[in-house]
Amino acid sequence: MRIPLSWLREFAQVPAGATAEDVMAELVTVGFEEEAVHRPTDTLQGPIVVGQVLSIVKEPQTNGKTINWCQVRVVPEGRQQGLTGEGIDPSGVQGIICGAHNFVEGDKVLVTLPGAVLPGDFRISARQTYGHLSAGMIASVRELGIGEDHDGILVLSRIGLDPDLGTDAMELLGLYDQAAEINVTPDRGYAFSIRGVAREYAHATGTSFTDPASRVRAPAALTGGHGVKLNDDAPVYGKTGCDRFVARTVRGVDAGRPTPPWMTSRLRLAGIRSISLPVDISNYVMLELGQPTHCYDLDTLSGDIVVRRAVAGEKITTLDGKERKLDVEDLLITDGSGAIGIAGVMGGAATEVSGSTSNVLVEAAHFDEVSIGRSRRRHRLPSEASKRFERGVDWQVAGIAAQRVVDLLVELAGGTADEAGTDVGTAPDTVTIELPAAFASERIGIDFSDGQIVTSLEDLGAVVVKNVTSYTVTAPSWRNDLETKEDLTEEIARLVGYDSIPATLPVAPPGRGLTRVQQQRRRLVQALADAGLTEVLAYPFVSKAANDTFGVDTEGGARRALKLANPISEEHGYLRTSILPGLIEVAKRNQSRGFRDLALFEAGLVFLPGDTLGTASIPPLGARPGDEVLDALYDGVPDQPLYLAAVFTGHDSPAAAGHSPRAWDWADALDIARLAGNVLGVEIVVSQGQHQAFHPGRAAQLALRTGEVLGFAGELHPKLLAAHDMPARTVALEFNADTLFEAAADVIVARHISTYPVASQDVALVVPHEVPAEEVLTALREGAGELLEDVALFDVYAGKGIEEGTKSLAFSLRFRAGDRTLTADEASAARESAVAVAHERFGAVQR
Repeated sequence: MRIPLSWLREFAQVPAGATAEDVMAELVTVGFEEEAVHRPTDTLQGPIVVGQVLSIVKEPQTNGKTINWCQVRVVPEGRQQGLTGEGIDPSGVQGIICGAHNFVEGDKVLVTLPGAVLPGDFRISARQTYGHLSAGMIASVRELGIGEDHDGILVLSRIGLDPDLGTDAMELLGLYDQAAEINVTPDRGYAFSIRGVAREYAHATGTSFTDPASRVRAPAALTGGHGVKLNDDAPVYGKTGCDRFVARTVRGVDAGRPTPPWMTSRLRLAGIRSISLPVDISNYVMLELGQPTHCYDLDTLSGDIVVRRAVAGEKITTLDGKERKLDVEDLLITDGSGAIGIAGVMGGAATEVSGSTSNVLVEAAHFDEVSIGRSRRRHRLPSEASKRFERGVDWQVAGIAAQRVVDLLVELAGGTADEAGTDVGTAPDTVTIELPAAFASERIGIDFSDGQIVTSLEDLGAVVVKNVTSYTVTAPSWRNDLETKEDLTEEIARLVGYDSIPATLPVAPPGRGLTRVQQQRRRLVQALADAGLTEVLAYPFVSKAANDTFGVDTEGGARRALKLANPISEEHGYLRTSILPGLIEVAKRNQSRGFRDLALFEAGLVFLPGDTLGTASIPPLGARPGDEVLDALYDGVPDQPLYLAAVFTGHDSPAAAGHSPRAWDWADALDIARLAGNVLGVEIVVSQGQHQAFHPGRAAQLALRTGEVLGFAGELHPKLLAAHDMPARTVALEFNADTLFEAAADVIVARHISTYPVASQDVALVVPHEVPAEEVLTALREGAGELLEDVALFDVYAGKGIEEGTKSLAFSLRFRAGDRTLTADEASAARESAVAVAHERFGAVQR
């Protein structure tokens, strides 16, 4: 929103010497963000004065052009020139060359004298041209930077001016004015007006405010005017599209009269170009009061005005000359001929005010924010009116805005207002909010006094009633964003001053720290980072082939996945069911940039849709769905467990003198999986695994003691690595972290550390070749009893001396008691018990 300072001063006490920067600094204190300063004098400097053309001598040139050699008086006749400078004639008559031909002798024009500077750093000086010394320039609006008129020289009589010669043109055209531009958040639509900003400036400075609406004398009631019907048979979310429509008639308007310079100057500084007097008046009132209005050529209307929804296939040609196909949800202004405007967005070309218009119907209506916002987005038709309507306009100001337009049409366009008028609609219920007395202080952290609370809310325009333990607050009609006690609290803090809020952190209530799962996740991620892995984030969008490869164990299986309705690319049109595809892409990208030794991991969500996906219909907006509807929505949301994956390429460390780095292998992936289990106090069972994305002989299955599979680890499949242009022997792991969290104990209890010596014994067992070593190790652990501290496989042998079809597994067993030193017989007995269980389960024989 751009705020011309001269306009703001009419309603707020802005100091005479205040600049746009000063105004923005004050507005920042009440929550507005400064955007820019608009000051014509930054690019335009005088002397620029009013002159009168005394004579014009037309001189044809050899290039085919005809130039005018003009004598222009720039001071009143009989007076001497008071300005000095090189090229300024003391007689007050300047000789000027001009190429335009839209003026005649006797016309009063704007003359830029030597020493003036025009936009684009164009400096005016006396110079020899076309055989004459031209000392100045007769200016057009385009050259002055105040418009895009291509008709030529600005003749002052054509804009209704007859000033004295020598008058400062910059003051005449309001070019010494300046505008402050602020950013208005969507919830503060009232600030898209001088009325709203002036009120906020008064809040910021503690000075008085004059409501521009109070200066307008509108009739208490209107009857007998143009017929208007509000007929919304399909309201959006049950809210009528138009709940007030005011129509006033002004006859005998001279629409061709020029817009006064003071009005065009303010409109220009506010960012709106001058179009015609009726349209300029409508825009001026919109900027002043925040209520958009529209002027119709009354003689082009056919019958009563009806506000209704569009019908299928209906079309309209809007003021921008484009034919638009309407949607059945569009709210329209219609007459007997059909649609004459998209309500609150843009009027139709058929009833547009033109230079021949003599009778004007003024509309000031109040429309539903949602209806206007949807139409604006649907037709990609932003306008100053829709910008205000979709943020909320004061219902009470419509009649005042219509009267203001009528008054200006009478004053400036010579019209006569009808006493009759139309005002139909139903006022909305007032919004009353209960604010507990201590709520604002507790929420903000400042002990607000009763006086601060009441004064702040009353300054907003609210009506406040003090009760024993609370305040009953009736929000003003122009603040449709005030609906809850939190909204009022924010306003109190804003007006008392954000700088009053102490810069201290509040004490967190007990029992509201991190949840158990949040703590587990942090420990897990931190442990992997401490182990030397680098955390990365990959895109969750993958191809169907990637989901079918990494999300399914067996080759040829299809993974049920969630397809995106509007993917970034069709190649990656699904949500991931595994983290590894994205992680491999990250590794591949780093490899292509020369980073060969990588250890990357990611903890993120995967998306596993079940039998139910989505719902048959979407519940309407504007009201909280019932519990059954919410349950159905949640049932249709895919399961999103947290997975953890890692990828290793290259070596575990950089090469150095005296040090040969070791290549990552499948054992490193298993070590990271075991580390994750150790951090959470969960034992992960490792066994031979089969997964189509992993090497058939170098893949391990990760599971819990209960048998529930967590994931897989090992070397990725050579074909997959070749297809992705990845280094051979790249290893990876992936497991369901949520399942690991569920298996973890709430409190991890450290094992007792015995101070007694350990008793170590080895055993070599011959078992069938197909028996996994992990299962034999499990049998030994169970059979050895509580004296066993640790068991580990240290050798596998098959060959000479071993029966064909069998293998020898050598295990190291560590025994220790917590209360005594074990004897060799006790250790041996425990070992024999362990061997007995292995023999019973697998036929294991000691070698």
